[in-house]
Amino acid sequence: MTPETLAALHARSFRTPPPWTAADFAGLLADPLCFLLVEGDAGFLLGRAVADEAELLTLAVAPEARRLGLGRRLVARFLYQARLRGAGRALLEVAADNAAAIALYESSGFHPAGTRKGYYRTDGGQRIDALVMARDLGPVPGP
Repeated sequence: MTPETLAALHARSFRTPPPWTAADFAGLLADPLCFLLVEGDAGFLLGRAVADEAELLTLAVAPEARRLGLGRRLVARFLYQARLRGAGRALLEVAADNAAAIALYESSGFHPAGTRKGYYRTDGGQRIDALVMARDLGPVPGP
């Protein structure tokens, strides 16, 4: 996926937080610590692994492809890749009002680790808290 196609899918998937631009994606993809996982043209996850922590930066699934397990597969692949990159812990931020995403992350072993008050801003200027979620990762998979 190109930065442009990532931005287009992100825009179809998000309102809060505001969708990222092609320039945002191009900058992140140029970072050697970031990694992109895709599910055809219907979904993607962008992660970053630094030292012993991995961060799930964003996960987007096309509205018409939701509830087919793509998000769950992407999160599982993220956790595997995080372990391969030496991470012992994974973190993410999610809008506190995004019940579907929170349920996905909880079912993938993440738990609430904190709150960032008023972290996201909607198009209308409303502030929404970000829920910080974390999970410990098992040992690095063997060959």
